[in-house]
Formats: sequence, C-alpha cells, structure tokens
Amino acid sequence: VQLVESGGGLVQPGGSLRLSCAASGFTFSSYVMSWYRQAPGKQREVVASVTGGGTTDYADSVKGRFTISRDNAKNTVYLQMNSLKPEDTAVYYCVVLGIVGQGTQVTVSS
Repeated sequence: VQLVESGGGLVQPGGSLRLSCAASGFTFSSYVMSWYRQAPGKQREVVASVTGGGTTDYADSVKGRFTISRDNAKNTVYLQMNSLKPEDTAVYYCVVLGIVGQGTQVTVSS
C-alpha cells in the first residue's frame, strides 16, 4: 500500500486548499478512505472519511467547510478545504487500512 498526499501549503484565513491523496497497492474502491490531521502538541484526529460508495462523515469542527470526495477510477481521494481558520493548521494525513501517508503541511496564517 502506498499513499501520497499533495496540495498543502500556506494560506490566509478564509482561504481554500485542495488536498489530494494518490493511492496504490490495494483495491481502492473497496475501502473507506480517511483524512486525519495532527497539529503541533496535539493528538492526531480524524477530519473526514468516505466509503467506497461515497458516503461521507466529518468531524464537527470542519462540517460545512470541508468536503471529502474520491475518484475510484483515479485511485485518488480529495479534501476540499474552504473558509480555513488558523486552528486548521496541521499536518494532514491520508489513511486506509491503518496505513498512514507521509502527510502534507497546511498552514493557515496571515
């Protein structure tokens, strides 16, 4: 299993970013894909998940602002992040089957 995240960066409060996670080494469409994040000094937390059929679930802190989606033809899961806040600053990880990608840094700051 290989998970490669991309799309992180520095953005001002209120801005948007779109994260991508390219997956390989397993039957992508059969598994729940999740995004987690870990802020400095805090535990890793789940942000959003999507089933193979497209059913989604979100942490309360991101509901209405973040959207998780997947393209089973491209073996890719996305996280569209809008109305970003400084407290969204963290390393964001793609996770499946207990396997964690290398992460991508998201920094929200003016």
